[in-house]
Amino acid sequence: MINIDYLTLKAFVEENIDFIIGARLQKIQQPTRRDFILTLRNNGISKKLYINTSPQTYHICFMSERNEKRRNLEIPKHPPMFCMLLRKYLEGCKISDVLLVENERIVEFHFEVTDEFSQARSLCLCAELMGKHSNVILYDRETSVIIGCAHNVGAEKSRYRELQGGLKYIYPPTAPKPPAESLLLEMRNQESVAELIDNYFSDIQERTNINNEKNRLTALVLPKLKKVKNSMVKIEALLKKRDNTEKYKLYGELLTANLYKKSDYQSNIEVYDYVNDKQIVIELDKNMTLNENAQRYFKLYSKSKSTKEKSEHLLNNLTMEKYYLENTIYSIEKAEQITDFDDIKAELEPQRNKPKRQEESSIQKVRIKNFEVYIGRNNKQNDYIVSKLAKNNDYWFHTKLIPGSHVLLKVESIEPDEEVLFECCKLARKYSSASLPSKVGVVYTRAKYLRKPAGAPLGYVTYKNEREVLV
Repeated sequence: MINIDYLTLKAFVEENIDFIIGARLQKIQQPTRRDFILTLRNNGISKKLYINTSPQTYHICFMSERNEKRRNLEIPKHPPMFCMLLRKYLEGCKISDVLLVENERIVEFHFEVTDEFSQARSLCLCAELMGKHSNVILYDRETSVIIGCAHNVGAEKSRYRELQGGLKYIYPPTAPKPPAESLLLEMRNQESVAELIDNYFSDIQERTNINNEKNRLTALVLPKLKKVKNSMVKIEALLKKRDNTEKYKLYGELLTANLYKKSDYQSNIEVYDYVNDKQIVIELDKNMTLNENAQRYFKLYSKSKSTKEKSEHLLNNLTMEKYYLENTIYSIEKAEQITDFDDIKAELEPQRNKPKRQEESSIQKVRIKNFEVYIGRNNKQNDYIVSKLAKNNDYWFHTKLIPGSHVLLKVESIEPDEEVLFECCKLARKYSSASLPSKVGVVYTRAKYLRKPAGAPLGYVTYKNEREVLV
């Protein structure tokens, strides 16, 4: 990565000086403690001046709408105190001048304002772009007294230069060495320096944001998946270990059939097991009659059957949850843009993210010959494909026992041939968590054979009359 340098900043200021000088500062926003958005308007044109003071991606640029989305800048409901301070002094004011400190990565915006006592004041908003020391500072140009800083710097942090309200603003003690390489060397197909800076750093920020979101969301899902898998193992082991349901029923029936022996108040009885064609010994409670022992085994059968049914129901629910969580992890891993996380976050963090209505246009669509094929990239899109887009005669594709996308082949009047069906199988293989180059089973069936069980999570379906293809 190439850091912002003095030469690039100088080119940026010279390129945009005509717009900046005289521009009115309409809106001030601070999405995070490191990001600032200043909406400027001049000559009927509005632009967003973006200042980033992150130690890794510090820069200043005019931000396009597309790159604002890529940076994933969410405006908080309650702005930080420094943002409120800037709004108090600068919002609605015009920029009288813009200066770049010689050989420094410091850009100054001058404002001529009128305070609450109708007194004229000359203020400076200073953007210092210097790695981990990057900062945004508001100070009085006449007295050099700092009004406020984005990041206060006390004596414990720096013995050379303190920055906080009430102190005098001074420039850094030494100028940096000339950069070994300049961002200007990256100018190829860029129309302007502003576009160069915006695109270059938004690429880096988007990749960083995507990796951070992947790590954060995966950390939310993996513990849940691990817990579900552990619960499934325990229930499966319990079902295998204690499945005496049929034995209790058989003992009850055998004891009922042998009531004529009148073997009451005994510890055991030998009877003929007509099911397995052999003599067996049944343990009895010697404090009960033979009939009471038979009823006891019938009660154990009823209880065991009920426990087994509840365990199997719970296991079925856990299986559906496991499928949902594995598909969620798949969706997280396959995300390529920051907006790909919107649906996932709405599912995992409903209290923080209002669910968005799923639109058909947001689902990936391709054409194979004359057929339209839809590919879901997360649980919400998969559910929308099955519940809204799929018609009875359409074909549905999915990797067998492997998390992946739902693929839907729309069928109108003409039936697809084997080549089209196989291409859809290849798409289901491609958009799955299956590792290459091993072959994977892909199942497909008509959409009318899909069913979503009651209470099933998003994207979960059962199917029948399927065909399987190795891809």
